Amino acid sequence: VGFLLLLLLSVGVSAVEVQRPRGVPLSKRQFYEEGKPFTCLDGSRNIPFDRVNDDYCDCQDGSDEPGTAACPNGSFHCTNAGFRPTFIPSSRINDGICDCCDTTDEYNSGATCQNTCRELGRKERESLQKMAEIAKEGFLLKQQLIHEAKMGLEDKKAKLGDVQGSKKDMEAKVEALRTVKESAEQPEREAKERHLKAWEGKLRFKSISPSTVCNEHDITGSLVSFKLNIKYCLILISNADTPAPEETSREEINEPVSDNESDQYPDDDIPEDEDDDDEEDEDDDRDEHDYKIPPTARTEEKKDDDEGAMPPYDQETQNLIDGKNAFKTENLEKEISFDFGPSSEFAYLYSQCYELTTSEYIYRLCPFNRVTQKSKFGGSETNLGSWGKWAGPEDSIYSVMKYEHGTGCWQGPSRSTTVKLTCGKETVVMSTSEPSRCEYLMEFTSPAVCQEPPSLEISSHEHQEL
Repeated sequence: VGFLLLLLLSVGVSAVEVQRPRGVPLSKRQFYEEGKPFTCLDGSRNIPFDRVNDDYCDCQDGSDEPGTAACPNGSFHCTNAGFRPTFIPSSRINDGICDCCDTTDEYNSGATCQNTCRELGRKERESLQKMAEIAKEGFLLKQQLIHEAKMGLEDKKAKLGDVQGSKKDMEAKVEALRTVKESAEQPEREAKERHLKAWEGKLRFKSISPSTVCNEHDITGSLVSFKLNIKYCLILISNADTPAPEETSREEINEPVSDNESDQYPDDDIPEDEDDDDEEDEDDDRDEHDYKIPPTARTEEKKDDDEGAMPPYDQETQNLIDGKNAFKTENLEKEISFDFGPSSEFAYLYSQCYELTTSEYIYRLCPFNRVTQKSKFGGSETNLGSWGKWAGPEDSIYSVMKYEHGTGCWQGPSRSTTVKLTCGKETVVMSTSEPSRCEYLMEFTSPAVCQEPPSLEISSHEHQEL
């Protein structure tokens, strides 16, 4: 700030020249008092004052030769009146090249130098003035962003509270309606369970003759025999209330069934004459899945179809269940808890993306999300890093963003991007580069970075160093 003021005050202020040895800055004038012994600035020794700038290095730190090239570690101070003071290595003194804009470094080389300090100072002041105006306008925009962020945060918190309250009410209604539905379905479930247990009980009926025709290992052979065994098992099941015969021979099983028994099954399910070789051959050739389900099984299926499933939730209930998804709060909670700066000035960047197109690539920065790179000539995007953290220095932590764990480089590390933020009236990606393999650098301007500019009023007590 002081340096900026010094540059802006360099025109129209009084110039006061203070006598001191060549190459000595005004801040060290008190150590060089003519007529008194000089003490090396490192305190190593005392020498007579007339040995200062005598082109012979007496002090180890080179402080006795500020205006000559005698000491290899010395430095020369360019006053540069009207521009910016600076230091140059003492080795550049009288080397024939003009390093100081006021030409003081070439006092004995014979080089032709022009004093350009005032012109350089004028151009820099104009530039700094523009930067100050940008900072001022950017800071005003920042205040607006802070206000909008504050209002947005309050709205989000209020919405989150409403959603959480409505969510609890909705969940209670859904649970109540679900309880009603389950109560209505209870008789249906009980009836189906009774139906299933009755059917399974008949299949597990064990009072069958020792012929074991209903055993799984005995239901083999030709399809005709298989059907007859099934028929016999069903007869036994249908007569479960009467004692089973003590013993039944295979011949008895293979005898034609009575008229009453035949009426229970369609003619096309059981062959009329098992001794008919042609029919048996035809049945044997037929796919085993072609035989029809016994009437009893069809009856049970029909019962299931008749009972059917309970109707789906009524529209009101379904709407409540569907509406539950509208009350998810994860995104709101995440956004509210995000670090958008001391005053949430960076909140406006959330969910936004900014692009920069170069000769080869399209770079896309989505703050607090990720950075990508895509060829202008097609192809898929390459992830240059996902949001990691604020990574600026301790006194300016919100001046740098770090994006990490991007797409891995071939036989190299994962890509990452550092985004440096500077003050600007507009939010723009200014440039991008790859200073190191797989490590990218972006320059990004935003009014959220702007600080309140210092007062530029001229003080009558300010003087320029000469």
